[in-house]
Amino acid sequence: MDHIANLRRMGLFDARVPRYTSYPPATAFTAGVGADFQRASLAALDPAVPVSVYIHIPFCERLCWFCACATQGTSTLKPVENYLRVVQLELALLARALPAGIRMGQMHWGGGTPTILPPAMIRDLAQAVKAVIPPSDHFSFSVEIDPTLVDDAKIAMLAKMGMTRASIGIQDFAPDVQAAIGREQSFAATKTCVDSLRAAGITSLNADLVYGLPHQTQPKLADTIAQVRSLDPDRIALFGYAHVPTFSKRQKLIPDAALPKEEDRYALAQQAARAFTDAGYLPIGIDHFGKPADSLTQAMQAGRLRRNFQGYTDDTCPSLIGIGASSISHYAGGYVQNAAATAAYIAQIAAGDLAGHRGYAMGPQDRLRAQAISMLMCDFQIDLTVLHQHPEAAILAPVHDAVLDQFAGMVVRDGDTIRILPQGRPLTRIIANAYDGSGAMAARYSQAS
Repeated sequence: MDHIANLRRMGLFDARVPRYTSYPPATAFTAGVGADFQRASLAALDPAVPVSVYIHIPFCERLCWFCACATQGTSTLKPVENYLRVVQLELALLARALPAGIRMGQMHWGGGTPTILPPAMIRDLAQAVKAVIPPSDHFSFSVEIDPTLVDDAKIAMLAKMGMTRASIGIQDFAPDVQAAIGREQSFAATKTCVDSLRAAGITSLNADLVYGLPHQTQPKLADTIAQVRSLDPDRIALFGYAHVPTFSKRQKLIPDAALPKEEDRYALAQQAARAFTDAGYLPIGIDHFGKPADSLTQAMQAGRLRRNFQGYTDDTCPSLIGIGASSISHYAGGYVQNAAATAAYIAQIAAGDLAGHRGYAMGPQDRLRAQAISMLMCDFQIDLTVLHQHPEAAILAPVHDAVLDQFAGMVVRDGDTIRILPQGRPLTRIIANAYDGSGAMAARYSQAS
């Protein structure tokens, strides 16, 4: 009980802070950094260093109420076909902007629902991307999959196109929880999807779960965890539901009264973490779990864990090229996001320009803060000898002191290392926020718990 009281005192149940999948967070992006920055960043890429590619498919047959992603519903494939034609135009623009010889080390398709694409569209999109940015020798390809909107033919084509990992959306199997978030998905349909993936030779499977959902309780979550364990995924992402109805209008369909209270939400997260570690999964960062042989686990153990817009990753490519509406690219000089609304994205590409609409050009202090936050989020510690390689490192000295004082008993300094103790790890996002100089808007973020 004293531990819960300390976590409460340090803000765990009140703070709203970014998830720090990037620094600065996207709320700091401005319209002054757009297509020109994007063009210069692409031209500056080193052809000898592979890049990652993210493709956004912003369409769903059903719009889940809990989701805050940039998506739109459709009952036909006509808008999807039109969108993919525009993506091909964007790829042609990228081909002219990229230096010769660029290779792709990793590709990820996210959404929306990438598996809304029928096999022929899957083939055409994958081939179009590879024609512009050919795969490197150690290429990996992951896809977000909705088990209710996939079949053997789609999975077979994804495998033929080189898919190496599938990320399966589950959230929760309790029927009343599913009804409250607008996402009905049976365990049987999910198992059929998993069996089909394994039959197609896809050996790396990720399961996405969410805690803090409406009507979610510990007994219901225990049932979901047991079902997920029976599917035997290689890694698990356990995300806290971000209830931001002022930002995501569809979340207004979820009544606040149905959501777990702050301490109940924390208890759900702890329950799930215990269950997965008891089952032999190793904790990775703040919200992932992996089998010992999983590549993400191995990256964590080797100190190579990184964070990007999909969460934790073992991706070693230093640059990320985002393709499609709302996609975010990451370059050495900063970030640029494509026009978020599909219509605006289409209009910008149709006008013959790259789709960069807003972004952030990073300066030396931004790089310093980004490295400190990344170390905390991935390793739960800051190596001061690494930070001191930045000429601006002294500006963080008062931040270090303040963190050690404010989070005494949760954070300690051992020589040149500032380390979050195991009991303080639930506070990681709040501690990272102390290093944030971007002025992120708290109202846009979820509870730290």
